[in-house]
Amino acid sequence: MSELSLRDKYLALIDEIVQTTLKGKISSQAQVYQMLLKGVTVGTGEVFELVLSENLDATQQRVDAQTDELKKAKATRSLRALKTIQTQWKQVEEQNKATESILSAAREITTAPENERLAIFLSVTDPNRKHPLNQKQLQQLAKSLQKNAETFKLDYLSEFSQGITRGISCWGKLQQHLISWMYEQNRASIGFGGIPGENGPWATWGKQFDGEFSKGFFSTLAKQESPVEFAQNHRSIGLSDLVELTLSLQFLQRGLVNWFDQQAYNVKAGSNLSISTFLTFSIIWSQLGNGFGSDTSYGSAAWQIVLQILRNFSQRPYFPLYGGIFASFSGDYLKDALSYLDEPLQRVEGTQEKARILTILGYSQRALGQYDNSVNFHQEALEIARNAEDKACEIANLNHLSRTYVDQKNYTEAINNSQRALILSRQAGDKISEANALANLGYSEVMQAQESDEEADYEMSINYLKQGLNLSDKLGDLQSKGLCLSSLGIAYIVTQEPDKAIKNLEEGFKTAQTSGDLYLQGLNLSNLAEANYSLANFERAIYTASLGMYILNQIASREWYKPAKLLSILQNQLGEAGFKQSLGKNRPKMISFIGVDGYDYIPELIEEYRRNS
Repeated sequence: MSELSLRDKYLALIDEIVQTTLKGKISSQAQVYQMLLKGVTVGTGEVFELVLSENLDATQQRVDAQTDELKKAKATRSLRALKTIQTQWKQVEEQNKATESILSAAREITTAPENERLAIFLSVTDPNRKHPLNQKQLQQLAKSLQKNAETFKLDYLSEFSQGITRGISCWGKLQQHLISWMYEQNRASIGFGGIPGENGPWATWGKQFDGEFSKGFFSTLAKQESPVEFAQNHRSIGLSDLVELTLSLQFLQRGLVNWFDQQAYNVKAGSNLSISTFLTFSIIWSQLGNGFGSDTSYGSAAWQIVLQILRNFSQRPYFPLYGGIFASFSGDYLKDALSYLDEPLQRVEGTQEKARILTILGYSQRALGQYDNSVNFHQEALEIARNAEDKACEIANLNHLSRTYVDQKNYTEAINNSQRALILSRQAGDKISEANALANLGYSEVMQAQESDEEADYEMSINYLKQGLNLSDKLGDLQSKGLCLSSLGIAYIVTQEPDKAIKNLEEGFKTAQTSGDLYLQGLNLSNLAEANYSLANFERAIYTASLGMYILNQIASREWYKPAKLLSILQNQLGEAGFKQSLGKNRPKMISFIGVDGYDYIPELIEEYRRNS
C-alpha cells in the first residue's frame, strides 16, 4: 500500500472517529482504542502519527482563530476528540510494538539454525530485556509458534509452543504454594533446606508438576541429590520438557525475589533471602549445564540462564560485594558448584555487571580454598570496575584481595591493598568499604607480625580493628561487623589473650548467623575451639570445633581441616571414651544446629582427616 493511499485511509479513519464522537455515538475511550487497533496496520504507525499530528495542529489553529462561538465550540469538541485519539493511540502503539516484538521473536526462532534455536528463544524471553515478555505475551508467542509449526510443517516449533504453555500452567499452580513451605514446620531460619525428601520448598513445589521430567528434577533437589547426575541421565529429553522447566524456574525465582523484596518489616532478612534465591537458582542452572555438557545445546542454554540470573542480580542494591553468599544454602548438591559459575562469564565483554559477578566468585573461591583463582577473579574485577567507574566495586575487590593475600601469607600485598582500599573509601565517603578496609589492614598487620621473629607491637593493628568494628556497628552493617569481630578474635588469639578472643569470636559467630554467612560462621567456630583449647576448656573446644568442621566441610571449604586437626588431638588426649562423652554432653545443642545426620557425621569427618593427613 502506497504512502498516499495510507494517508487517505488514516485521514478517513480519524474523520470517522471524530464525526462519530460529535454525534454522541462514542460511549467510552475503549471504543476508540478498538477502532484504532482494527484500523491501523501494524508497522505503519509513523504515517498514522503524521496524519493525526497534522489534524491536531489544524484544528487547534481553527479553535484559536474562530470568533463565532458556535463554530468555536464545535471545533473545540473536534479537538477534544482528536486528543482522545492521541491518548488511545499511545496504548495501541504499545500493543502493536508488543505484537511486532512477538512476531519478530517467532520469526527468529522459526528461521534459526538448529544449534541456535534454544539460545534465541532464551534471548527473546530474557527478563533483562528493556521490555520483557509477560505471561500474556508469552502465550501469544506460543500461539504464533504453533501457527508457524502448522504452516511450515516444523515439529520443533510445536515443542517450543507446548513447553511455553506447560511452563505458564505450572507457574499458575506454583504461585499458590510460593511461600507455603515456610509455615509447614517450626523453622529456626527460613532457607532452601529441609529434611531430605520430606519437606522444604523443593518437595512442596515438586508436587505441583504433572510432567515427569520437571517432577523428577524437583524430587532430586528435595532429596539433596546431584542435579549434575540428573542432567547427565536426561540428556535426551524433549525440547518441550526443557522449556517447561526453564519457564517454571524463572517464574519461581522471580516470584520469590519479589516477595522477599517486599518484606518491609524485616529489610535485612528480606534482602538476605533474595540474595540466597538468586544464588541458589544460578547454582542449580550451572549444575544442570555441567550435567548436560557445555558442548550441547541444552548445556549452553543452562549457562545462558545462569548469566541472565547473575546479570539481574548484579544490578540489585543489595548485591553482596562483601560476602554472605552461602546464606541459606544446604545439601551436598551445592558443593563445588560455585566453581562452575565462571563458565558463562568468558562470553561477556567488560561490563559493570561482570565486575560484580567476578567479585562474588572471587570471594567464593577464597572460601573454597582456591586462592589463586580468587586472586585472578578479583584482579580482573578490579580492572573492569575501574574502567566502568564503579567505585564501590573497585574498593571491594581491593579489600577482598587483601584478605586473600593473607591466606597466601603474602602480607606485604595484603597490607598494600587494604591501605589503598582505606584511602579510596575515605575519599569516596564509602563507610562500609572503610570499615572493611580497617578490618583488613589491622588483620593483615597482626598476621604479618605473628610470622615475624621480632617482638611485635600489636596495639596499632588492634586499634584499626576496633575502629572498623565501631564504624560497622554504627552503620548497622552486619557483614562488616562480623568480619571485624572475627579479625579481632584472631588478633587476640595471636596475642595470647584467649578471654578477649572468645568474647569477640562468640559475638562474631552470632553476627555471622544473622547475616547468613556460613563461611564466617565456620571460621569463628574453628577459632573459638582454638581459644577454648588454650584455656583447657576441652568440652567447649570439642563443641565449637565439631560445629565449625561440619559447616566448613558442607560448603567444601578446605578450612575444615583446621578444627578436624584439633579434634583429632583432643581425641588422642582424652581417649576414645572420654572424647565421646564430652561430645555427647552437647548433643542436643548440636542437633539443633546441624541435625542428627550432621551430628552422626562428625566421627566420620575426623576419621577422614586422619586418613588424609
